[in-house]
Amino acid sequence: MTQPTTPPISKFRRANGFLFLSGDLPLQADGSIPEGIEAQTALTLDRIEATLKSQGLGLDDVVSVAAYLTQTADFAAFNRVYATRFNEPRPTRTTVHTGLMLPGALVELTVIAAERA
Repeated sequence: MTQPTTPPISKFRRANGFLFLSGDLPLQADGSIPEGIEAQTALTLDRIEATLKSQGLGLDDVVSVAAYLTQTADFAAFNRVYATRFNEPRPTRTTVHTGLMLPGALVELTVIAAERA
């Protein structure tokens, strides 16, 4: 699979003490997508964690998550992986069943993180 063209968006933006991340997808370095919701969820969270780390933050700083799943049957497996990555208190979350722009992707996540004082 060829890597998609870069969309006209910012990977993240800062505003009023928050870091807003654009939706992230389960793309490996070579542009491929792993099989299965567990692998895709873990990779997407790894990518988000790397972006947060590059800005001096981590998953513990995330206050809100929007999750987009292409298969309702994947909800339980998604939750199992998700639950291992966020400590209490967990971020607020909205989960939506929808199609995604990247063929083969089963999940897309976007997060908002609170900057440290």
